Amino acid sequence: MKILHEQCDPILANDRSLPYNSYLVVYELDNSVAHDIVTCDKKIEIFDYYWDRYREKFKSFKQTEGRINPRLWSCDTKKDKKKK
Repeated sequence: MKILHEQCDPILANDRSLPYNSYLVVYELDNSVAHDIVTCDKKIEIFDYYWDRYREKFKSFKQTEGRINPRLWSCDTKKDKKKK
């Protein structure tokens, strides 16, 4: 599991350039609602991580609007070397 945005605005979950396996997590932190955007291979990883950290303060998680293949999303494009 990888946290993409921690304690962020939930509007960021509407970004279609996120990977399709990303989720918006809702939990309580210091008597206010907090949001994280995370990516993972299996949804149970999200539940386990947040349940272990926040217990009853963990509220929910739902899939973001991401449309990009996770393999392509994290790729860095390399610049071609100039030929002499």
